[in-house]
Amino acid sequence: MEQFTFVIKDKNGMHARPAGAFVNEAKKYNSSVTVIKEGKEANGKRLLSLMGLGATCNSILNIQIEGDDEKEAKIAIEKVLKDNLSEG
Repeated sequence: MEQFTFVIKDKNGMHARPAGAFVNEAKKYNSSVTVIKEGKEANGKRLLSLMGLGATCNSILNIQIEGDDEKEAKIAIEKVLKDNLSEG
């Protein structure tokens, strides 16, 4: 399993555009992608599940990726998060 932590720095939080980018990237991989915020889990390949976390600016996300392509998925998903939720 690959895992990492990401702190949302975008003032708008995890709104539809970055959530959509996250889901689209996660769906490219066979690995399962789980996003955890304050103990609440979401399927990283389901937009409504991810949006349901209510992640706002300064929310801490723990991302867990498990499967045969988990290393590649981790690199790509980290990039999507940095590109879309670092500042805004």
